[in-house]
Amino acid sequence: MIRKLAAELLGTGLLVYFAVGVATLSFGFGTAGSSYAAGVVATALAFGLVLLALAYVLGPVSGCHVNPAVTIGALLTGRIPLVQAVGYWVAQFIGGILGALLLWATFAGSPRYSRSVTGLGADGWGAASAIHINGGGAFLTEVVLTTLFVFVALGATDEAANATVAGLTIGLALAVCHLIGIPITGTSVNPARSLGPALIVGGTALSQVWLFIIAPLAGGILAAGLYRLIFPKSEPVPNETLASGVE
Repeated sequence: MIRKLAAELLGTGLLVYFAVGVATLSFGFGTAGSSYAAGVVATALAFGLVLLALAYVLGPVSGCHVNPAVTIGALLTGRIPLVQAVGYWVAQFIGGILGALLLWATFAGSPRYSRSVTGLGADGWGAASAIHINGGGAFLTEVVLTTLFVFVALGATDEAANATVAGLTIGLALAVCHLIGIPITGTSVNPARSLGPALIVGGTALSQVWLFIIAPLAGGILAAGLYRLIFPKSEPVPNETLASGVE
C-alpha cells in the first residue's frame, strides 16, 4: 500500500507540475503569443501526454488514478476497497499541493511572474472564464467532461478492452476534455489538480475551487453508473490495470 500511495502522490504532483506549468506559460506568461487557440492546444496536449506517460509507468503500481474522480469511479465499480480509496484521495491531494508549490517556486524565479497577475493555471467561472460562463454552466461542464473522462478510463481498462492501448486512450480522452473545457472553465475534471493551484493563488480561484472539487466527483459517480449500465457483466478488475489519471 505504501508503494501505491507513493505512486499516486508522485503521479499527481508530476501531472500538476508539467501540465499546469504549460497552462501557466501559455496563458499567464503569454508564451503562446497572440493565438489563444495555440495555448489551448498546447495545454490540452500537455495534460494528455503527461497522463499517457504516467499511465504506462505508474499503472502497474497503483493503477495511476492521480485523480480523486477516477478513484471514486473505481470504488463504486468494485475495483478498490474504501480504505484504499481514502488513502488514494489523501495522497492525490497532497501530491497536487506539492506539485503546485514546486511549480510556484519555479516561476517565482522569473521577474515577470506575479502570483496575482500571472496566476498558476487555476480554474474558474465568471470573470475567471474566457467566455465568462456562469456558475451553473461551469458546474454542468465539469460534470459532463469528468463523466466522459472517467467512463473512458473505466471502459478502457475493462477486462474485455485492449490493455496495451489503455494509456493512449485515456490520455487522448483527457486531451479532448481540455480542448473544449479550457475556454469554458480552464478544465478541472480533477479535484487534486484544482486545489493545489487555488491554494497558492488564493482570491477568486480559492473562493471558487469548491465547484471544481464537487463537480468532478459527481461526474465520477455518474461515470461509474454508466459503466455498470454498459458493462453489466464485467467482473471487477485488479486496481493495477486501471491505468488512469487527471486535471
